[in-house]
Amino acid sequence: MLHSPNPVRIRIRSASGDLFAMGPGKAELLIAIQKTGSIAAAGRQLGMSYQKTRQLVDEMNLTFVAPLVEGFKGGAQGGGAKITELGCEVLERYQKMLRHAEAAVVADMTAFKKLLAP
Repeated sequence: MLHSPNPVRIRIRSASGDLFAMGPGKAELLIAIQKTGSIAAAGRQLGMSYQKTRQLVDEMNLTFVAPLVEGFKGGAQGGGAKITELGCEVLERYQKMLRHAEAAVVADMTAFKKLLAP
């Protein structure tokens, strides 16, 4: 899970040129690939087409110094995918940034929410 149970929900996106290198959707995709061991299965789990899923993986792999997701061919069972060591580090750092950002604004966000209409 990307967000803590506190009343704050922060969305961080990191740009690289014209692309977002990392954001909430890409982080969720990395988590889904970790769980399923497959790009296609991760996309299905998240309700995305394979084409969109593949596009996001390709963007992540292009915007970092090395690929975050590595596909592999399989035998009769088919292939799969895994998160690389760099992919794990990127995901961990992204989640840490979210926790830090949420903690930094929790008091102001709590006060702000009291100003919103029910």
